[in-house]
Amino acid sequence: MDKYPLALVTGASQRLGRLFALTLARQGFAILLHYHQSAKEAAITADEIRLLDVPVFAVGADLTDLAQIQSLFNILDSLNLRLKVLVNSAAVMMRADLRTISADDWDATFDLNLRAPLFLAQGAAARMTGGGLIVNVTDAGAKSTWTVFPAYLASKAALEALTRMLAKTYAPAIRVNAIAPGLVLPSADIASVEWNKLVNRLPLKHPASLDEIAFALKFLVKNESVTGQTIVVDGGYSLL
Repeated sequence: MDKYPLALVTGASQRLGRLFALTLARQGFAILLHYHQSAKEAAITADEIRLLDVPVFAVGADLTDLAQIQSLFNILDSLNLRLKVLVNSAAVMMRADLRTISADDWDATFDLNLRAPLFLAQGAAARMTGGGLIVNVTDAGAKSTWTVFPAYLASKAALEALTRMLAKTYAPAIRVNAIAPGLVLPSADIASVEWNKLVNRLPLKHPASLDEIAFALKFLVKNESVTGQTIVVDGGYSLL
């Protein structure tokens, strides 16, 4: 089993986290598949990965709890596999108003979206003795003033800044980059009419496909001259 390099993907049970886990599995990585409350979905994703004939280990953890992050790394250490890639995909996106958002909601968002990636990066870097790659998943809207999800967008903007600082800190052995998707998968709480309106505003008039998001990750894995960068895959959203 030690012939497999290991990738740790957080929030990997569904949506883009699932995509990143499957993408890396197809590249020959063993997968440490993190989930929080989506145990059923994690089991389904793990079964899909096993069909690719690579090892997969599904582990539940609340990444806002530093003790559980440490427990996640304790499990990783027991696998005796070489950690080569960390993808920080787990995130929370709360609808709120800046005039009324509570301190608890603000802190909960930053604890998962910003603090957890920092301490996961610390733990991963300490174990990437032969070099490696850290990929933070941000958002194409991170530089916008879209006020519907203020804590989410502020945390993602900060995560892009953290990406650059981590890249400088851990060079040359470890590369740190970000992927910033735009419209890809509609959330469960958005009507199809509203989703279509958002898509039609894009200069390219179509959402990014899952294959296009996966290609961004494959590019970062393969290109060892890229660090401190954010790959934006947004159909031109950032031009609006």
